[in-house]
Amino acid sequence: MFGRVGFSGSLAALVTVAALLAGCSDDDKGPDVGASTSGSPSGATSASESASDSAGPTLPVPEGVELSPEGSQLGVGDTATVAYELRQGVVGVLDIKVTRLEKTSFKKSFVGWDLDQGQKNSNPYFVRATVTNRGDTDLGGKRVPLYIVDGTNTLVEATTFASAFPPCEPGSFPKKFKTGSTLKVCLVFLSPKKGELTAVSFRPTQAFDPITWTGELEKPKPPKPDKPGKGGKGDGKGDQDGDQPTGSAG
Repeated sequence: MFGRVGFSGSLAALVTVAALLAGCSDDDKGPDVGASTSGSPSGATSASESASDSAGPTLPVPEGVELSPEGSQLGVGDTATVAYELRQGVVGVLDIKVTRLEKTSFKKSFVGWDLDQGQKNSNPYFVRATVTNRGDTDLGGKRVPLYIVDGTNTLVEATTFASAFPPCEPGSFPKKFKTGSTLKVCLVFLSPKKGELTAVSFRPTQAFDPITWTGELEKPKPPKPDKPGKGGKGDGKGDQDGDQPTGSAG
């Protein structure tokens, strides 16, 4: 069913936040997470960071939008309203509801994909969420600003693919994602060195006290079969335009 196409970026697709910070400054790829996290774990924030962040200016959001408090600890099924800066002066605002955490295996979900040794030594997870654009910025083509936290309290970025990945997609916003748009997404994470998924995290900057979701890991949902259209071919509308993840990981 799948061609033997490697992951876009090979081992670069498996990145901790340190690698992400070094190589993913492009505003199309998501929020800037800061300069370095080597001094503090991803799931915790020092007192000085918290003080600096709370004293700093808040991001502008549309009237009537109330952001979730930093440091919120949520469960699967809960919704957070968040804001993040894609680049200076450009702010995204989202409702994010993490709906399901899945632990899969390469044997179950990655048949036909070429894996290097580093990828084989990782643990694959799927994170499903529903996101709604509550801001004024069209987020079309941008990445969903979620990470997972592994067993060493390190952020892991979502993996992108060179072609469609039916077991878990879409992993990014479609070409147009304007105010009021809602999308169900599925993000693929390969946690290096057999790492665990201990939480899902929204942390747009290093100083931000992360908003996290935790819950039970479930078995992956089977991919939906293609439904033929009137002409006998799939109509391509099942998962909305722009479902296929594009680009390469930082």
